[in-house]
Amino acid sequence: MTEEIHLSVRTLVEHVYKSGSIDARFRAQSTLVDGTRIHQKIQKTYRDGDQKEVYLKTEITYDGLTFNIDGRCDGLLFDDEKVTIDEIKSFTRPLDQMEGEGSPVHWAQANVYAYMYAKDNALPEITVQLTYVHVETEGKRYFKKKYTFSELETFVFEVVEGYAPYAKLQQEHRNRRNESCKSLTFPFETYRAGQRKLAGAVYKTVVDGKNLFAKAPTGIGKTISTLFPAVKAIGEGQLSRIFYLTAKTITRTTAEEAFTRMRSCGLCLNAVTITAKDKVCFKEETKCQKDYCEFADGYYDRINDAVLDILTNETAMTREVIESYARKHTVCPFEFSLDLAYAVDTVICDYNYIFDPRVSLKRLLEEQKKTSVLLVDEAHNLVDRGREMFSASLNKETFLQLKKDFKDVDKVIFEAVGKLNSTFISLKKEHGDKNEFVLEQLDEAFLEQLLLFLKSAEQALLIKTSQSLFEAYFMVNNFLKIVELLDEHYVIYVEKNRNDVTVKLFCIDPSKLLRQMGKGYRSKVYFSATLSPLPYYQDILGGDQEDYALSIPSPFSNDQVDVFIKPLSTRFRDRERTKDAIVGMMQSFMKNRPGNYLIFFPSYHYLLSVYDQFKEEDEETKTIIQSTGMTEVEREEFLAAFQPDQIETLLGFAVLGGIFSEGVDLIGDRLNGVIVIGVGLPQLCFERNLIKDHFYKMDKNGYDYAYVYPGMNKVLQAGGRLIRSETDHGTIVLVDDRFLQKQYQMLLPQEWIQFTII
Repeated sequence: MTEEIHLSVRTLVEHVYKSGSIDARFRAQSTLVDGTRIHQKIQKTYRDGDQKEVYLKTEITYDGLTFNIDGRCDGLLFDDEKVTIDEIKSFTRPLDQMEGEGSPVHWAQANVYAYMYAKDNALPEITVQLTYVHVETEGKRYFKKKYTFSELETFVFEVVEGYAPYAKLQQEHRNRRNESCKSLTFPFETYRAGQRKLAGAVYKTVVDGKNLFAKAPTGIGKTISTLFPAVKAIGEGQLSRIFYLTAKTITRTTAEEAFTRMRSCGLCLNAVTITAKDKVCFKEETKCQKDYCEFADGYYDRINDAVLDILTNETAMTREVIESYARKHTVCPFEFSLDLAYAVDTVICDYNYIFDPRVSLKRLLEEQKKTSVLLVDEAHNLVDRGREMFSASLNKETFLQLKKDFKDVDKVIFEAVGKLNSTFISLKKEHGDKNEFVLEQLDEAFLEQLLLFLKSAEQALLIKTSQSLFEAYFMVNNFLKIVELLDEHYVIYVEKNRNDVTVKLFCIDPSKLLRQMGKGYRSKVYFSATLSPLPYYQDILGGDQEDYALSIPSPFSNDQVDVFIKPLSTRFRDRERTKDAIVGMMQSFMKNRPGNYLIFFPSYHYLLSVYDQFKEEDEETKTIIQSTGMTEVEREEFLAAFQPDQIETLLGFAVLGGIFSEGVDLIGDRLNGVIVIGVGLPQLCFERNLIKDHFYKMDKNGYDYAYVYPGMNKVLQAGGRLIRSETDHGTIVLVDDRFLQKQYQMLLPQEWIQFTII
C-alpha cells in the first residue's frame, strides 16, 4: 500500500520552481487587496459559459507515494470546442519592464491545472493563458501556450519528481516519529506530585479537542508535563504538530531541554526554535536586500537544499544549529527558521507568531491547524502582550519630522504630512489643559488624511527609498489595520507630552481577538504557576464555559519555606518614611539567616533609593544590582553570582516583573531567600484607569482587573524563584501591610498562608 501525500498545487510548484532573492525593499501593502480586486474584475469580463474559481484535483503515484494534489484555477474559458485555463496575476512594476514571457512558477501552476482538467475531461490538447494586470493602471499583458495532454503529463510528473525527495524524507520521518511517540515512556523515573495529573489533563484536552487553563505550581516540571502528553497524542494520530509558545528566551531553552531528554529515551521528533530576526541576522544592519546581504541574494535558489540537509541530519534545530546550516548554505537564518516551521513537528517560538495578526505564520492552512496544539507557557504574560499586539498609535512628531525632511524634496508628501501635523495641533488645542482625554471616535477627515498619506508615500517609495518615510508608512498602515478592529473592547485616547501628541487605539480587553487568532487549532493549553485567579485568566484570555480548568496544589512541603510578613506601607507617599525600617529588616535577616537573597522592588527608582541607603549603612555585604537594558551576558553574570555554599551573604537587587522575577532556576543553596517589597501594583496611570473603568462597566471588579491581579502575579512569580525542588528550603519575606488584607491573602499560594508577622 502506498503512502498518501496531500498538498496544494501552489505548494508543489513553489517548492520546485521558486527562485530568486529575498528583497524587503518597499512593496505596497495594498497588493493583496488589489490582487483580489483585479482577479474579480477580470473574472467579471468572462463570457457566459466561462467558469471562475474552479476546484480541481488529481492523484499521482510516484516512487511508492500517492500524491493527492488540489487547488482552484482562476478561470476556465470556452471557445467552441477549445478550452483555456486562465491564471491571473497582479503586477506592481511597469508592464514594459516584464522580463521574458512570465514567471516559471506561474506557468507551472497553470500547467498543473491544465493537466488536471484535461485528464478529467479526456482532452487531447488545452491552452494555457497567463493574464498579468498592473495594479495601478490595470493595463494587461497576456501570454498563451497550447499543450498536448502528453506534454502536460510529462511536465507534471517532472514536477512531482522534483518534490518527491522532500516528500519521501518527510514521510519516512513521520513513520519513525509516530512509532517512537507511541513507544515513548515518561522520561523520568517517577512523576513528581501533580505532574501526572497535569499530563493527563493535557492529553484529555487534546483528545477531546478542547482548551485547558491550568494553574500548576513552580517546580513540578510544567514543560515536560505538557509536552509529553502532546507527543503521545502525535503517536496516537490525534496531532501532527505542536506549537510551544513562550514570552522569554529562557523558557524556550527549557522546552529544548525537555525534547533533548525525550530524544535520549528514543523519541524521533524534530523541532525548530524561531529566534527574532535582529538577534540572528549575520549582517551589521538587518537589511534584507540582495545587493547588501549575500544570505538574501539567491535565497530561494538554495533553500530547498538547506531544508533537505538539516531535516536529514538534525532533529533539534536550535538557534545555534540553524545558524550553522544557514552559513553552510548561505541562506538567511531567520527566513530559514520560518520555512522550517512549516516542515517540522514542533515549533518553539514567541506568542506573536500565532497571535499577532501582523507577524503570524500565515501559510499555515486550516487543515494543518486542525491537527495542531498550542501550548502557551507562562500564559499570564499573554494578557499585556495581547493588549500590545492589538493596539496601535501615531504621534505628531513623526509627521512634523517628515514635513521638515520633504519640504523641498516632494511637494505631495510635504502637503500630506502637513495636513496630518495640523490635525494633531488641533487635537492638542481642542482639549485645553488636559494631558489625556478619550475620543468617542476617529474623525473621518483624519482617516482620509491617513489614506492620502499612504497613497502618496507608496508612490514615493516605489521610486526612492527613505527610511523615515518607510517607517511612517508601516506605522500608518498598521494603525489603519487596527482601526478595522475597533469595537467595544477598545478605547481611543489622546496623550499630550510637551510638544508631542499621540493618538492611541488601545485594546483594553484582548479576549475576543486572542480567541479569533487561536481559532481553528485543535486544542489550546494555557498554563502558568500564577494563573490565579483562574476565572480572571479564562475571561481575559478568551476562554469560554466549555473550556477545561485545572488547579494543582504545590507538591512541596510547607516545612520547606518560612514566610514572614512585614506590615509596612510601601505606597508611593510612604516610601521615604518606611525606608529605614526596610533596610533594618534586611540587615536583621542577613544577620540571623545569612545566605543568597533576591530582593524585588516595584520600580527601579525605589530599588536605587533603598540600595543607596543600604550601602551607606553596610559596605561589607556583597551586593549586585539589576541594571536597565542588561545584555544576555550581563544577565548570565548576575545569575552566576548566586553560587551554592558561599560563606558570605549575597544580596541581588531586582525589579518585580523584570527579567529575574520569572523563568529563573536557582536550585538548592544558590538561593536561600526572596524578599518582595510591595504588592506589585502597576503605577496609577490613565491607561490602567481606562482598564479599571471598562471592566466596572462590564459588572466586573475593574480595580482587581487593572491593578490587583497583575500586581500580585508579579509577587507570586518572584516568590516562585525560591522552592524549585523537593530538597529546596528558604525564606520568603513579604513587605507591605496590604498582605494582611483578605483581598490580597486570597491570592497567596496555600503554602504561604502559614506566615509569621514581624
